[in-house]
Amino acid sequence: MDAIRTRLTQASSVGVAEDEEVGGAQRVEMRFVTSEAEEEVEAGPNSDITALVRRHRHGYRKVSMFLCVCGVVIFTTAFLLAYAMFSGRYHCSQVGGQGEEDDQLGGRTKPPAEVGVGLYLGELRVMMKRLLQDEDIHNTVSRVSRASHPPGSSEGTSVASEILRRFRDLQMDHTWTESLYATLQFPHRSQRSSLWLLDSAGLISEQIPLNPADYCPYSAAGSATGGVVYANYGRLEDFNWLKSVGVSVVGRVVVMRVGGGVSFAEKVWLAERNGAGGALIYPDPADLPQDPRRLGLNAHTAVSEHVHLGSGDPFSPGFPSFNHTQFPPIQSSGLPLIPVLPISATVAAKLLSQLTGASCPPSWRGRLPYVRCAVGPEFNSGRRVKMSVHNVMTPVLLNNIFSSLESRVEPDQYIILGAQRDSLGPGAVKSGAGTAILLELARTFSAMVKNGFSPRRSLLFVSWDAGDFGNVGATEWLEGYLSMLHLKAVAYFSLDQAVMGDDVLSAYTSPLLVDLLDAAIRQVEHPKHAGQTIYSQAEREGGSWRIVKPLYLNSGAYSFTAFAGVPAVELRFTEERAYPFVNTPLDSVSRLQEVLGGRLGVTGRSVGELVGEMVLRLAHDHILPLRITSYAQTVLQFSAQLNKHSAELQSRGLSPQWVFSARGDYSRAAETLQRAVDYSDLHDPTTARFYNTRIMRVEYYFLSQYVSAVETPFRHVIHGCGDHTLSALTEHLTLLTSDPERFDEKRFRRQLAFFTWTLQGAANALNGDVWSVHNTHT
Repeated sequence: MDAIRTRLTQASSVGVAEDEEVGGAQRVEMRFVTSEAEEEVEAGPNSDITALVRRHRHGYRKVSMFLCVCGVVIFTTAFLLAYAMFSGRYHCSQVGGQGEEDDQLGGRTKPPAEVGVGLYLGELRVMMKRLLQDEDIHNTVSRVSRASHPPGSSEGTSVASEILRRFRDLQMDHTWTESLYATLQFPHRSQRSSLWLLDSAGLISEQIPLNPADYCPYSAAGSATGGVVYANYGRLEDFNWLKSVGVSVVGRVVVMRVGGGVSFAEKVWLAERNGAGGALIYPDPADLPQDPRRLGLNAHTAVSEHVHLGSGDPFSPGFPSFNHTQFPPIQSSGLPLIPVLPISATVAAKLLSQLTGASCPPSWRGRLPYVRCAVGPEFNSGRRVKMSVHNVMTPVLLNNIFSSLESRVEPDQYIILGAQRDSLGPGAVKSGAGTAILLELARTFSAMVKNGFSPRRSLLFVSWDAGDFGNVGATEWLEGYLSMLHLKAVAYFSLDQAVMGDDVLSAYTSPLLVDLLDAAIRQVEHPKHAGQTIYSQAEREGGSWRIVKPLYLNSGAYSFTAFAGVPAVELRFTEERAYPFVNTPLDSVSRLQEVLGGRLGVTGRSVGELVGEMVLRLAHDHILPLRITSYAQTVLQFSAQLNKHSAELQSRGLSPQWVFSARGDYSRAAETLQRAVDYSDLHDPTTARFYNTRIMRVEYYFLSQYVSAVETPFRHVIHGCGDHTLSALTEHLTLLTSDPERFDEKRFRRQLAFFTWTLQGAANALNGDVWSVHNTHT
């Protein structure tokens, strides 16, 4: 201000003498700023006055110009200072870790709120797309699937060593392995499983050749003899139809076909529950193409899959696998008690073509040659079948491989990405594609961190062992860390079997991740339809809602949600025509490339970009973008079913009012929490962490606290398995009208109570503090 006052004083005291001193220079300056009319003023009596006025005008103009310049300088300085503060708070430092080292040298600890949390989301998307590559995906799939690599084999150990090396080459923050012993089952080395036809006298009339490498892990060892019953896909409705026409499966060998939305384990469990003595499972040409000239199975190929109704080591259900010499094993209730064999379509045709008895429904008819669809149980000429299984349980050392990028803001919150590494066959789809995408995402995010990305939450990349035996490696890890994961694990992304085609996307997911998925498919280009996003292509083909599907038992994501209460998703591209080679010796990279038209790398990159888009949101946003109100809609649908049966329930003294009340409480609590989030200062780290902690636990709240984790590991009342689940409750409810005599009122009361208490507990937990909960009922 003193400088400005001095300048004004000098300007006001300008006189003629001063003007003459500066001479021509002053006149040149005046001509520069005056108008043309002023320049034409002639000298005369008024010239002195004119000159004086001009000098005063010039002085004021100089002051005005100086004030303008000062204003511009002050504004520019303020803008630069604000920009420096803003970029320091919201942008990543381009000098990795230097500021942190300076703070440490100065004896200061920088609080998490002051650490850069990443570039803008749009910038991160551009960076990720630029860094993601497809060249290595094909090479990795080829390497992983060059031969069978089951757990404990030399080839399996070689693949594990290479993945560990590649993780270490990325120089992420932490890379390590965790080892454990688990009980796996393999074919006996000297005794082969067999299948015979017996004559009416019980003597062997023919031995049916089987491939000794084909087996179902965790089948009961032993033999079974009896007539044969065809049970279609082996679903609950299939066995109910057989009962309705008077066909009993008790003591018989049940033949079922692959597919129908039912895993091998569920087929065998239902067959055993209905009294079957043994089970044979085959691939029908109606479900899996079997013309080798058109990328199909040959008729002599069987499909293998484990038959443990559960996941993890079946001798340590619900708790981590220990050394069994010190801790006695506890056998899982999901292990079958009947022998099971996988057979080829040729063997199935030989058996089913000789069946007599009732004709099967039209929907049961497959495409086996020379088969008149009859359900049995009798053979022509009174013959029977005998089967024997010789599998042995073996303790195997497993190795899970981990690598992580640790966040500087919320390092104790993990976003987990994982893929199965092992395979009983070559496993191009089963383990190769997922492993390749996992390594590519690890390389991409590691490069992004080196280029300035600072994730708000930690990223954890995992290669799991023993996936072919029921996700043993992943489940045992969950069991070992169960008490802490619901406080730390944000979400899990399974990359298993991610590429089986390049046309139709399926997302087997927890409802909490649906909004995140919807936003991601709007950003990522479809791998087969250039210029179209996955979302726009799905809308053209009937609607993007078709993409979302419920989690299923054999999914790599299932245990994370149903057992551990962590939101999880498994993404998969397929073709309209099923990929037939999964779980067979024909699952090779050459066949996968042929199905994809040589676009394995491109398709794998699209899956990687889709997963990466979802991970970016979780790693970048202040508040976790999970749809916490989603389960209210699920329970509302069940409430509508209860309403339909309200008269029958009330006649038995049962009232659905408690369920309606719990649903209302949960819905209000979720909406209240969402509103509180919407109206809060999300840039405040304390506020953000307070809300994120509650959001992260929503999935965990739906694990029933009223059933044992050992006896019923999948405790989730929506996605789990067991009498405590919503599906079991709904199934039992339908008996009120379909078969009232089978309705068990005492059991139904117990089911309803368990579900209601779990739902009410979730509502109370979402409400927050105990003084925020008002459970008053009239």
